[in-house]
Amino acid sequence: MLDFTYSNITKIVFGRGAEEHAGKEAAAWGKKVLLHYGGGHIVRTGLKDRVTASLQEAGLEIVELGGVQPNPRLSLVRQGIALAREERVDLILAVGGGSVIDSAKSIAIGVPYEGDVWDFYAGKAKARETLPVGVVLTIPAAGSESSTSAVVTNEDGWRKVGYGSVLMRPKFALMNPELTYTLPAYQTACGVADMFAHILERYFTREDHVGLGDHLCEGAMRSIIQEAPQAIAEPENYGARANIMWAGTVAHNGLLGVGRSEDWASHAIEHELSAMYDLAHGAGLAIVFPAWMKYVYRQDPERFVQFAVRVFGVEQNFHHPEQTILEGIRRLEDFFRRIGLPTTLSDANIPADRLEDMAEMATAGDTKRLGSFLPLGQSDVLGIYRLCQG
Repeated sequence: MLDFTYSNITKIVFGRGAEEHAGKEAAAWGKKVLLHYGGGHIVRTGLKDRVTASLQEAGLEIVELGGVQPNPRLSLVRQGIALAREERVDLILAVGGGSVIDSAKSIAIGVPYEGDVWDFYAGKAKARETLPVGVVLTIPAAGSESSTSAVVTNEDGWRKVGYGSVLMRPKFALMNPELTYTLPAYQTACGVADMFAHILERYFTREDHVGLGDHLCEGAMRSIIQEAPQAIAEPENYGARANIMWAGTVAHNGLLGVGRSEDWASHAIEHELSAMYDLAHGAGLAIVFPAWMKYVYRQDPERFVQFAVRVFGVEQNFHHPEQTILEGIRRLEDFFRRIGLPTTLSDANIPADRLEDMAEMATAGDTKRLGSFLPLGQSDVLGIYRLCQG
């Protein structure tokens, strides 16, 4: 196990009516708030009115910026930075899912920075200060409500890139599972794949003596496998929705990765897919992750056997461990299909004519390696994209 320091400042308010705490929690961080959100969903459900009323009751002045899209756009982030500076807002309240939260985080670190916010994502600068960010979570998926990272898509070249800093953890997150009842089944499933992948990126490590972390990861994955089909089949099943919402947070708040080297190659590979084809991130991960597993499992067969046996209950074949491994991967693919996700590029109607381009972009022309479990070059990434074809 690696040495580590772990701290999470995000205050979680979880349960029915959590969004009603928006005013009280936001008022602790300032008097003028930028209310940041996506489209009409929070308007149609009345959530925006409830949050606005709570903020007003707490005496807060509100500035609004909607329009966040899936795979949040850099252009809106820049617009938000200009608006926040002009209005001199004290904090940003993100009402939505991971895309809204990531957009809010990006605005927050961009406001006090004298250069262009893309500098952080391009590796040219590090965030030194930020506006505080709060969250009303509506989509359990990305775990951005208490994570240190955000992902933004630059429309100039359609580059989707992540950036992380401890400054980016939200100050508070209000989480009411009832707010997820109206999510379409496909969106729920994409969120499930996203959180599952966040655990896998941490689970497949090369570190020894991480048994406690292994069991925590495995327990979280088994819980998701159990609860997800029920949450999709019974959208208003509070217990299933609550467990899925909490799993999304635990999957990406850093706890499951302490003491471990983490991989993140699959996320980098998927980012090229969702940037180029505007594919839902979770759907892309359901395609990429099993392909990555097929490509790298020989690097540490014992860990993949452990995954198959402990997470999916595969009966271990001691004489032919590869059969155990491949059955575990097959069951992961079957789980994704059962909740309505694609597991191949053809399932998602994505052509195979840009695989070389995506492999080149993911590795910056083969100048960088992806992941730590097995560092991947351009030819490796291309091989994984080809496995994604099915």
